[in-house]
Order: sequence, then C-alpha cells, then structure tokens
Amino acid sequence: MRLYSLALLLAASSSLANPIFTPEDQAAFGPLDAPVTTTSDKWAYEDCGREYDLPIEVLSLDVFPDPPKPGKDMTVKVKAKVAETIEEGTTADVVVKTGLIKLLDKTFDVCKEARDNNVTVQCPVEPGVYEIEQTVALPREVPRAKFHVNIEGYSPDDDPLLCLKLMVDFMIPFPRPRKLW
Repeated sequence: MRLYSLALLLAASSSLANPIFTPEDQAAFGPLDAPVTTTSDKWAYEDCGREYDLPIEVLSLDVFPDPPKPGKDMTVKVKAKVAETIEEGTTADVVVKTGLIKLLDKTFDVCKEARDNNVTVQCPVEPGVYEIEQTVALPREVPRAKFHVNIEGYSPDDDPLLCLKLMVDFMIPFPRPRKLW
C-alpha cells in the first residue's frame, strides 16, 4: 500500500539535465530522447509526455531528503503546468517494476486519490501552473533494489494527459569486509 502511495505521490507531480540512466534503465524505459532531470544518482525522472505535447507538463520534481532513505519521511515537491481541465473520472495507470519483476500494475482514480490523501489541489483542476508538496513515510523494509515507475494519465474520455517515468535506486552498497585480526 505504501509503495503505491509513493508511486501516486510521484505521479501527482519533472525535466532538464544530466541523464543518469544505465543501458539496463534504457532497456526498461525505451529511447531516452526527452530531457531528464535528476539531483542525485539515486533517483531520476523523465517527462515522456513532452514528445507528444500532452496537457500536463511536469516542470520540476524535487525529493527531500535527496536521496530518499528507507524508514524516513520523504517529501516530494512537484510543479506542473496543466493545459486542460482535470475532471472527475481522470485516471492514472501506474506500473512499478524492479528488474523484470512487476510489483504493481494498477489504475487509480486521480481525483479520489487527491481527496483521500488531502492533496492541496483538488478536482476539477483548471488550466494553470500548480505546486504540490506531499510527505509520505517510507517503510524501513524497502528492498535493496532499483525501482522503475511508469505513470500514464488519462482523461475521462481516455485521452492521454500525462506520461512520467521515474527511477528510484535503493541499492545500498555493502560495507567493506572488516579485518578479523
């Protein structure tokens, strides 16, 4: 449940500089011609909707602490430009994977999730620029893995609204072996 909350939190929220994707990431995401933004080597995102000029454009996405830490609160600040009204019935398809393993593949009612999680922006969302800040508690039991989150948003008429791809790396380097003598 908390993992999907993280995915939705990041979805509600993208694109400029240094790509940090490995060839494995590129295989998972496909071609990475769109700009990518990152502030650490532990997470990155791509507003894949820019290529198609989708109505929701993620302008920035910041995570605190950077990088995110299991067992700690994580705050996400998102700034997005909305070109069309977001109405009741808007959905988001969220897929969370680690490697080839699919952990979540679910469609969410965006307006309901915003209401249920007390997000400051509520439906209907009129065109404009919005900033959202949300804090979630990350479980201590987050597996040591690299997670890929793909989010696609759709209007009530199934018109594409948003495309966002995220990578969060919780791989923690193992400590160096200690000398026993």
